[in-house]
Amino acid sequence: MKTTAFAAIVGLAGAAVFLVAPGLLAQDAAKQPPTVVVPKGKTVSAKEAAAIKKISDAKTPDERIAAVESLITNFADTSFKGAALYEAAEAADQKQDYVKAVTYGDLSIEADPKAGTAMNAMLLVAGELAQHTREFDVDREDKLGKAEKYVNEALAMLPTITKPEGVKISDADWEAFRKDKTSEAHRDLGLIATARKKWDVAVTEFKLAVDGSSVPDSVLMARLGNAYNENKNYADAQAILKKAQAMPNLNPSVKAFVDQEEKRAETGLKGAK
Repeated sequence: MKTTAFAAIVGLAGAAVFLVAPGLLAQDAAKQPPTVVVPKGKTVSAKEAAAIKKISDAKTPDERIAAVESLITNFADTSFKGAALYEAAEAADQKQDYVKAVTYGDLSIEADPKAGTAMNAMLLVAGELAQHTREFDVDREDKLGKAEKYVNEALAMLPTITKPEGVKISDADWEAFRKDKTSEAHRDLGLIATARKKWDVAVTEFKLAVDGSSVPDSVLMARLGNAYNENKNYADAQAILKKAQAMPNLNPSVKAFVDQEEKRAETGLKGAK
């Protein structure tokens, strides 16, 4: 799953606080615009601002989770509860702690269901559920149904989310962010279809995810190639996998998967002759 960190530009006591994703500070601005902006007229105390800054300053996922727990324990009515819990979900995802990622994600949605962070949390939880639901789980359809519901809700929210006031982000970066979130939603639908072994649906959704991403994504291409192979679309699989292979600095684990799927596509094409 894609990860973010929680950065806070915290004013002096009594000043407004802006929570921004680190993409605004680095190369990933299109994917992670500001998470939360305090509504005009609201303020935070110096102690709450310091608690928020601890989340920003955390060096490890465990530190970030501890800082989030401290904030919501000591400031139960904080305006940043939903955003902070989403950051805890991201940190748990980084640790590959599926259960805590889903738990924190659900709590984030519950805390502020109409916020942009809720949309992010819905997509994170949906992806986690889709990837960790097994064929013989007794609650398999309950989990996949929940994941699908979250994705559809996130897609419905996307058009309503506007650029936060008070934070500089270009129109181009904002549109790229919206594209990437739409791509992420289709990725999750592809993962859900994969869990259900509905390969024609998986092909459709992963293709929408690949085509919709603001930058080429080798993992999405690999997933699409796998879905094509499972659907016996070997020529299409070969074509997209070659594109993935051509990407610079391909992650070794992704490359190994792409190599495997390329061999499957080649074998499938030979068998079809």
